[in-house]
Amino acid sequence: MVLWVAVALPLLCQAQENGSLCVKANTGRAGVFVDGKYLGPAANFRVARTYTVAAGEHEVKLEDPRYELLTTKVTIAAHKKTTIHETLKELPPPKPPFGRLRTESADKFAAVYVNDRFMGHADEFSNFAQGLLLNPGEYTVKIVPASGSPVTKTVQIETI
Repeated sequence: MVLWVAVALPLLCQAQENGSLCVKANTGRAGVFVDGKYLGPAANFRVARTYTVAAGEHEVKLEDPRYELLTTKVTIAAHKKTTIHETLKELPPPKPPFGRLRTESADKFAAVYVNDRFMGHADEFSNFAQGLLLNPGEYTVKIVPASGSPVTKTVQIETI
């Protein structure tokens, strides 16, 4: 019994070691993903917000539909703040015609996916003056709140 405690206690303490991550990107709309989990838009980090991340090596992905996907590795040290600075490469703009998709969610930072591709967060597309411009056609839209169940719908986008 004493041997088990002597081995398990250091492992338990190590598992609880955390650091924090701060991401600075040239586009505030980019979604920040750590090990595949969506944390929020990069703009959240501009207000000195950091996210608690377990100590160790992690994959950080920055995704914005207007830019090339950027994936990098980062090592988080326990009890330390790690800041990464990234510049995403702009893609050519999409060609019209366009229709508009609007979203609603109680979680304004809920991730919005269109055909399984991250497009932004719900609050970006939520009011009469906003919306995601898409070419006409049928799309599968999924809204994933930080807590709660995802909502998936098939929508038909028509030219505005």
